[in-house]
Amino acid sequence: MSHDNRDPGPRRVGQVKEVTSLTNPIIKDIKALSQKKERDETRSFLAEGLKLVIDALELGWTIRTLVYAKAAKGKPQVEQVALKTVATGGLVLEVSEKVLSAITRRDNPQMVVGVFEQRYTHLRDVTPALGETYVALDRVRDPGNLGTIIRTADAAGASGVILIGETTDPFSLETVRATMGSVFAMPVIRAGVADFIKWQKAAGVQVVATHLAGAVDYRTIDYRRKPVVILMGNEQAGLPDELAKEATALARIPQQGRADSLNLAIATGIMLFEARRHLLTLDGKA
Repeated sequence: MSHDNRDPGPRRVGQVKEVTSLTNPIIKDIKALSQKKERDETRSFLAEGLKLVIDALELGWTIRTLVYAKAAKGKPQVEQVALKTVATGGLVLEVSEKVLSAITRRDNPQMVVGVFEQRYTHLRDVTPALGETYVALDRVRDPGNLGTIIRTADAAGASGVILIGETTDPFSLETVRATMGSVFAMPVIRAGVADFIKWQKAAGVQVVATHLAGAVDYRTIDYRRKPVVILMGNEQAGLPDELAKEATALARIPQQGRADSLNLAIATGIMLFEARRHLLTLDGKA
């Protein structure tokens, strides 16, 4: 991301740069992160909200730019985050609410936004152990679904989310919002169909796929004997035969009533908590 200072508006106050103009080149760069192409090229993304920024820094993510509203100036937590940003070589911007609204594309934005470096885990580095559970999503399209699934996987104690094929961007602002910060705690892995099939055979995992042709009640499967991968299909098309035929078990969630299907994020949550039921306790310790 270029840090061009051609705009005469900003002025430095210590390590903080004040920006009020929407035409400032740094702000233009940050606003451009609403586009996937720009996120991919810069390997950056936006996280909105003080809690998310604090969580990300505590988990060791690299912050490139911290943006906060003038109204947040002087708040101890904001000051601490600003100090951490400067200490790691990041830029700190104090901006007007108008600028924050433009960055977040919201009328009532959060007071703090962070620009972070993207982070993916390579499938070849994933070696599941007994008691671990992964979620694999085939061509997930909806940012809200993906964000909710990442959040749910985090809550259930899963070890990672594997994105198969062309999926929605896990680092879009909509997805990151829906994760409620879990995007920083949950490893995200990308893979093609062939690579995933090759990996699952070598990794010694039990792949449980939800499928309309699934003859097995999801509650009757033994999730204890091997590491588990819960494999879920695309929102519209479901799971392709190519992936379904490689699964260890095809499962169905019994339903009653007029609805003929479940939302992808809901179905994934049901599967996840069943797969990990024997590992979950009320005190959060496995």
